Amino acid sequence: MTADERSPASTAKRTGKAATITAWGLQILLALAMVAAGASKLLAEASAVEMFDDIGAGQSLRLVIGVLEIAGAAGLMIPRLRALAALCLLLLLLGATVVNLTVLGASPLIPLAYAALAAAIVFLRQHELPTRRRT
Repeated sequence: MTADERSPASTAKRTGKAATITAWGLQILLALAMVAAGASKLLAEASAVEMFDDIGAGQSLRLVIGVLEIAGAAGLMIPRLRALAALCLLLLLLGATVVNLTVLGASPLIPLAYAALAAAIVFLRQHELPTRRRT
């Protein structure tokens, strides 16, 4: 190993590349999951219709959630939007977790697992989130 390969800049570059690869892998996994979940809602699969009947919020909410899931999946693939899309999906998934626990009495493990993916993406891409400029 040369002195150049041991330098802090070289280490940061390798770490940055690993984080980028990890983030893209997580983004692809979460996007696939959200497309599948959103499609089941938009295509009115029986389980999705029944779940929203049990929630009692109406079928229009099923369609809105389905659109948000697919839009979030698309946003994860767009470099300018990926961090914000992950943050929005994180909030949506935390809401799903609360509904599973309080309304449906269902296990929160699936939305929590997806929320963990979204949180990891937000962490890895936090430098891409829009910030408020102070004057």
